[in-house]
Amino acid sequence: MKRLLQGTAALGLAFGFAGMAHAEGYKIGISNTVQGNGWREEMVCAMKAQALVSGKVASLNIAHRNTDAAGQLEDIRNLIQAGVNAIVVNPANADGINAAIKEATDAGIVVVAVDQAVTEPSAYILSNNQEQYAYIGAKWLFETMGGKGSVVYMRGAAGAGADNDRDAGFKRALAEFPDVKVAQEVFTGWQQDQGKQQILDYIATGVPFEGVWTSGIDNVIVDAFVESGTPLVPIVGADNAGFVGQLATVEGLVGAAVTNPGSVGGAGVALAIQILDGQKPASNTVLVDPSLWANNTDDGKAQIAAAQNPNLDPEWPVSVSIPGWTTYSMDEIIACKGPGE
Repeated sequence: MKRLLQGTAALGLAFGFAGMAHAEGYKIGISNTVQGNGWREEMVCAMKAQALVSGKVASLNIAHRNTDAAGQLEDIRNLIQAGVNAIVVNPANADGINAAIKEATDAGIVVVAVDQAVTEPSAYILSNNQEQYAYIGAKWLFETMGGKGSVVYMRGAAGAGADNDRDAGFKRALAEFPDVKVAQEVFTGWQQDQGKQQILDYIATGVPFEGVWTSGIDNVIVDAFVESGTPLVPIVGADNAGFVGQLATVEGLVGAAVTNPGSVGGAGVALAIQILDGQKPASNTVLVDPSLWANNTDDGKAQIAAAQNPNLDPEWPVSVSIPGWTTYSMDEIIACKGPGE
């Protein structure tokens, strides 16, 4: 699939929209397979907030639970039966829900995949560039380690499209640093408690390592080092509020946050509404490219300082909006209210 553009600020200009039809009272379905993760919770809140401020959504039908591709197939089929006009989905993996997506689009339902791609060609995709997310973070980490040593590689959920893409980016960076080795590779499931216990277990082995790459489970990794009295090593995480705060305040922490906005969920709702309004995009794929904020450079320190937001849950990304797509306020996404709530 073709990349339409890079970056966030110009996303809304990327599509050659045609048609001026507008409709009120859309019914939109949401399908998400990871619950209890701050990033996903922000994503759902962004979906609710954007649906509400659009003034065009009568109701949201939300399937939000911990499940796999088989469970998500069931959820999407239930949304089809519920008669939704569009479905915005964060897919369990790239291929596993294609059959249900095709059933939805054959029924005239618009399907937008956010955060992760799907391979069903009838779906639209608005995704964070996951391979680049991993690559720039891993490259910074390996350079900061002096180009040698061992790293703890803390992945997301096994089989998830985003995890597969991030693995490709991590390994692309690893290939550029032959003297860097993976000491331990684990799947956190994007669950904070699980990730924290995994790093504590590895620290307890006494095997030395020189860096940690995390797939967005980050502030609890720093907590594990501090609470166990273990000397800090360079750590890469996402732009979650808690980790961004730690980058500015934890003494001795050298780290970098890579942006990965959960607000892509709100952007997906905006895109679904535009398509329902007859404004179909010229291409079906948009990738949002990430930035890296490192606390060992002046520019990075300035970006980290500007991003601080004590009003956010520590597990929420500080990138709460995407210019050109989302139109809700900070208060509206934090309220996490959709139409009718």
